[in-house]
Amino acid sequence: MSNRQLTAADGHVFDAYEAIPDGAIKGGIVVIQEIFGVNPHIREVVDGYAKDGYAAIAPALFDRVERGVELGYDEQKDFDKGLDIAFQKLKIEDALVDIQAVAQELDKHGKVGVVGYCFGGLLTWLSACRLNGISACSAYYGGGTVNHISESAKCPVIMHFGEKDEHIPMTEVEKIRSSLRAVDVYVYDADHGFNCDHRSSYDQTSAETAKTRTLDFFASNL
Repeated sequence: MSNRQLTAADGHVFDAYEAIPDGAIKGGIVVIQEIFGVNPHIREVVDGYAKDGYAAIAPALFDRVERGVELGYDEQKDFDKGLDIAFQKLKIEDALVDIQAVAQELDKHGKVGVVGYCFGGLLTWLSACRLNGISACSAYYGGGTVNHISESAKCPVIMHFGEKDEHIPMTEVEKIRSSLRAVDVYVYDADHGFNCDHRSSYDQTSAETAKTRTLDFFASNL
């Protein structure tokens, strides 16, 4: 478990949090942040995948806009700041350049998968469609995914949504499901952010079920 820096193809240097498992490595996992940055929760997710046998790295995508952004879940100002950086100030194309750099770094450990949450869920879908060297993607409640269903994935993808998620209504989820027939779309009796045990919307049963499905999916494709 360590903080390090990586360099993207355009020369941008960004921070990243990395965890390497003890013993044999099953492959690499890019962990893509929510709108709250690479905060304690995302570092815990990275650590979790390392415990599951994968070399995992979370890139600090907000470094393109502001370095060292770590936001909490309880203050409206944190939510507003994260939303502004993710969807107004940060260029999606630049974020994907950074994700590609992480995938290339992880390639030395074997096949590479991507998992992302919230804003990262959207970027996970776009990574599957636009990046190279990605073998599997698991996207959690990616807001805005419905706006990109005309794109085609280059690798297997699964998606997870919460039925109670007001940010991503079920009408959007059904549109995604009907348009992306090759994608397994799972719906849980939960709210947005159900995977994060730092949030009031955390749902342990849904989080554990989604993690099991994701690990099984990665085991089959990485």
